[in-house]
Amino acid sequence: MRKRREVRSRQKKNLDANWKRLVISAAALCIQFTCVHAQIPAAGAGQAYPAKPVKFMVGFAAGGAADVTARMLAPKLAELLGQQIIIENRGGSGGLLATDAVAKSPADGYTLLLMSAADTVQPAVRRKLPYDLERDFAPVSRMVFGPWFLVVHPSVPARNIKELVALARSNPGKLNYASSGVGSSAHLVSELLNSIGQLKIAHVPYRGTSDGVTATASGEVDMIFASIPASTPLMNANRVRALGVTTGQRTPLAPHMPTLNESGLPGFDRSGWYGVLAPAGVPRDVISRLNTAIVKIVNTTEMKQAYMKQGLDPAPGTPEEFAAFIRNEIVQNVRLVKAAGIKVE
Repeated sequence: MRKRREVRSRQKKNLDANWKRLVISAAALCIQFTCVHAQIPAAGAGQAYPAKPVKFMVGFAAGGAADVTARMLAPKLAELLGQQIIIENRGGSGGLLATDAVAKSPADGYTLLLMSAADTVQPAVRRKLPYDLERDFAPVSRMVFGPWFLVVHPSVPARNIKELVALARSNPGKLNYASSGVGSSAHLVSELLNSIGQLKIAHVPYRGTSDGVTATASGEVDMIFASIPASTPLMNANRVRALGVTTGQRTPLAPHMPTLNESGLPGFDRSGWYGVLAPAGVPRDVISRLNTAIVKIVNTTEMKQAYMKQGLDPAPGTPEEFAAFIRNEIVQNVRLVKAAGIKVE
């Protein structure tokens, strides 16, 4: 009996030891599986961005400056991201339709907006917008500036900005300027001239910039703020005369041209521009990926030269810089619209 009890005791001890080793091995295996599993994203949830084509929305018709700017970027961006970039033109309401569509898109980085200066005019001239430009979007990067020349018909007896200011002050309300429509960027930059110069130059709106430029060249109106590409052929043909450029500092696109800022209108700094927005809530790493790609592309010698041929001055930057820039543009536009009493609706 005693020997049986000793045998059973030894068997029990061996069984307990084996059981403990089994439990420890199972626990170690479970920990190892958990660690490995944690490194493997769930199916469909952790794919590297982008995993499908990216839609790039433009709020203006194909062939215009905004469309050309986007289409110049698209193939290079597709090359860096490894996915197709699809341009979708959704014109109307000064770009509002495309901007609204992007605001309501999923926050996954697969729908982007080519933002223009016109977008920051909308909050100033419209009482109600279906989106909030600062709340509903994530800035990616500014891309380019588009400086304007202030050009006058040759019959205007002013050879420079100082002479124009003196002429306008001595003849309040007699000079006039063309724009691409009430509340347009060209309208606001002209009102900035009136505001800083304390002038009363009358507004004559046209359906588009090309119509306003044509009217100035024909002498139908006295002046217009026009892009460098639109102005240069007419300047070369002596159909208009450029008096200055609108940027705060001289632009490399026309280094010989004095600025309005240095010509007696201190603080004058205005231009068209384009940048890229995504819907609010897009993951920070996706915004960073897009920003890095866009900055790299725009800063290449090839793209700089290509954009400069279009009258655009490359100026990419960080998302934070672009956000601050947008905020400042909105504030300035609201102030200009209020001072000039501009109403669109």
